[in-house]
Amino acid sequence: MSSATKASSPSPAASVVSAAAPYDRAKAVKEFDESKVGVKGLMDSGIQTIPPFFVHPPETLLDLKSKPEAESAPEIPTVDLSALQGSRAAVVEKIRRAASTVGFFQVVNHGIPDDLFRRTLAAVKAFHEQPPEERSRVYRREMGHGVSYISNVDLFQSKAASWRDTIQIRMGPTAADWNEIPEVCREEVTQWDKEVVRVAAVLYELLSEGLGLGAERLTEMGLVEGRVMVGHYYPFCPQPDLTVGLNSHADPGALTVLLQDHIGGLQVQTKQGWIHVKPHPQALVINIGDLLQIISNEEYKSAHHRVLANYSNEPRVSVAFFLNPSERERVFGPLPELTSEEKPALYRSFTFNEFMTRFFKKELDGKSLTNFFRQ
Repeated sequence: MSSATKASSPSPAASVVSAAAPYDRAKAVKEFDESKVGVKGLMDSGIQTIPPFFVHPPETLLDLKSKPEAESAPEIPTVDLSALQGSRAAVVEKIRRAASTVGFFQVVNHGIPDDLFRRTLAAVKAFHEQPPEERSRVYRREMGHGVSYISNVDLFQSKAASWRDTIQIRMGPTAADWNEIPEVCREEVTQWDKEVVRVAAVLYELLSEGLGLGAERLTEMGLVEGRVMVGHYYPFCPQPDLTVGLNSHADPGALTVLLQDHIGGLQVQTKQGWIHVKPHPQALVINIGDLLQIISNEEYKSAHHRVLANYSNEPRVSVAFFLNPSERERVFGPLPELTSEEKPALYRSFTFNEFMTRFFKKELDGKSLTNFFRQ
């Protein structure tokens, strides 16, 4: 079906993109949210230009590159977990170096079956490509639900929206009700969660040893129990140079485990500038979150990252697991073992509830959450 044909058919998103003078941004955003069709619905309506509330300011767009860099471009470190059988110390050092500099690394030979990689990505893609009436059943902006489908968590706070939709599923400590998880992806995300927990336990041991601590030090803090899965869907964008797939930000939690497909678009900010996180088959992307930066007293660094708007005709799909503490009232701060007269605590103590409340009060605009908790 041609774009012109699709555009002539009535669509739940039609009112969102209708011409109006003067442009009422607040009204347009509200109508888009209430349509419950997401960015996918906008594309299905046949639009050729993106609505103005998706257009980012020039200062954001200035250094964006809508296509991946050359093959010779720098890459984030890759860690082969099968090397643990040979030299654990060497693997610990490689992870320590990556976590203390770039804040991002990829892991391979982690033991997750190749088939589960493919099925998990396909299942999340299938959810987003259901008819809009199916997706909209779990479209909600209220916090506290086990499952929610949404476009832009900060839609009403941000200066400009990002070109993506997301399904979010709570996996721990109290998982979403089995029947609430959409059937089209239920089995796959549940299996993926089990594998993430297993791999995360290994990574936390290695990260803990990299700090000169016992292998169980980070694990005993419960940093894998509070798990949230987000399945992002980035449709083709007709004007990728005017918007982004995901604004620059650092993750607030302890650790993020990301599965991305072959399309690409994820970038991390380094001392050398923004570099692409090139997709590698069966690799997991791991990044340090703000909470782990604070706990480690900045031995480890969280990194700002973003996703470019998708210029490919094929949608981009990614599945991220955010690993957090489960106890909201537990107090966190730099570990006493990592502070001294020479390197005093760089952050004050706080409850995890205070930490996350502050995160959700700010938009994903590149401002560092950690700055709110410095001494």
